[in-house]
Amino acid sequence: MLVGIVMLIIGVLVTYGENIPILNKLGDLPGDITIKKDGFVLYFPLASSIIISGIIYLLFKVFQR
Repeated sequence: MLVGIVMLIIGVLVTYGENIPILNKLGDLPGDITIKKDGFVLYFPLASSIIISGIIYLLFKVFQR
């Protein structure tokens, strides 16, 4: 049941995430790496990944009990 609730929340965030101001900034943080060359673009959201990982870790710690 918990997995279903998490999937529902993820679905809503993916659908309506562009309207949430905090999520708009998530891909443009100073630690996110973007390399653009002729016909090639590499995007690696390092800072965004660290923040998302920390949030998921905290959620697991809260719901662990």
